[in-house]
Amino acid sequence: MIDLHTGTRTIETSRLRLRPFLLQDAASMYSNWIGDAAIQSDYGEPACGNMNAVKDLLRHWIASYTNKDFYRWAIILQESGECIGQIAFCSVEHEHRMADIEYCIGQAYQRQGFASEALSAVIRFTFAETGLHRLQAFHRGRNSASGGVLRKAQMKYEGVLRQSFYYSDTGEYDDRIYYGIVRGE
Repeated sequence: MIDLHTGTRTIETSRLRLRPFLLQDAASMYSNWIGDAAIQSDYGEPACGNMNAVKDLLRHWIASYTNKDFYRWAIILQESGECIGQIAFCSVEHEHRMADIEYCIGQAYQRQGFASEALSAVIRFTFAETGLHRLQAFHRGRNSASGGVLRKAQMKYEGVLRQSFYYSDTGEYDDRIYYGIVRGE
């Protein structure tokens, strides 16, 4: 029987290395994605305003790697070593053996297949190395490109939670459009 959790392990693809974050990633994270308000807004998180904020966040993530149910990968270009984004399980439901997955990629690296390559690799890892049975993700209605990433990674459309996401900065509502994949698909 496979253990339910293995923790974040390094995953290699032809163009990417998915690995635990290191403090040395701070500069490329800040310049490529985590300091970009537009990217972070699409991701649903605030942008880090300075390098100290990035390093504080990294210290928190790095300390969390001691937990076997913590999964957060730096998306690193094999060719350059640049951290171009991240992919993570934002929540894990132990009892139901499922996790919600999220990802973001810096603007300069979008529309090149990196997000779907990373997502496909994490899906393969999850079903080969952990006891999790289901992964799911949603994208907000205004971020339709993320739906393309989910479909390209073979996740199945499952439905819409209408006006279930609230943008506090604008007072607007948006849909959550859900996709999922289960072991064996």
